[in-house]
Amino acid sequence: MKIGIMGGTFDPIHIGHLLLGEFAFEQFELDEIWFLPNGNPPHKDTDEMDTSLVHRVSMVKAAIKGAPHFKVSLHEAKEGVHYTYKTMLEFHELYPGNEFYFILGADSLFSIEQWKFFKEIFPTCTILAAMRDDKDVGDMQKQIAYLKEKYAADIELLRAPLLEISSTTIRERAAKGLTVHYMVPDAVAAYIKEHHLYKEG
Repeated sequence: MKIGIMGGTFDPIHIGHLLLGEFAFEQFELDEIWFLPNGNPPHKDTDEMDTSLVHRVSMVKAAIKGAPHFKVSLHEAKEGVHYTYKTMLEFHELYPGNEFYFILGADSLFSIEQWKFFKEIFPTCTILAAMRDDKDVGDMQKQIAYLKEKYAADIELLRAPLLEISSTTIRERAAKGLTVHYMVPDAVAAYIKEHHLYKEG
C-alpha cells in the first residue's frame, strides 16, 4: 500500500491537519494516511507538553472517526524522544511491502538539514512538501531541487489549502473560554470542553 505519514504533537489536531492529509491522499493516490502523535518530540521543550499523550491520541481518534482512509499509529506514542529517521527505518522493517510518503510543511523542508541523521530519511520515503504562505512556489521548487541534487531525495510539491490555523491559537482561545468550533472537528471541540483542556490555572 501507499501510506502517507503525518507526524506531530496534535495538541490539538485541527482541520488544517486533516485537510493536508486529505489533499495528500487525493493528489498522490494514497491508500491510507497514518496520523502519528509524538509522545516527546525532540524539537519541543517537555515542559510545553501540558496536554497528556492520552488526551492528544484520543482527540486524533475522534477527529478521524468516520474516515476509513485515516488511521492513527501509536508507534511514537510512548515515552522517550522519537526521531523521524528512526521511525521511518522501523516502518520499513515492520511493513516491507508498503511505500511511504512523509508529509511536512515548507518550514520543515527548509530546516530538514538540521534534523538528526536527516540523510537516513530520504531513502525510506517520498517527501510531500506542503506550501505555506511565507514560502512562494519558486522558493519551494529551488529547495526541492537543491535537496534532490545534493542528497538524491525524492520530494514532491503538495498543493493544499493554506489555512491560518495553529494548535497554539486553539489552545489560547480554549484557555480564555472562547469557541474553537470551525477550527477543529466538532468531536474534538466537544472533547476539549468535556475534559476542560487548556483552561488557565
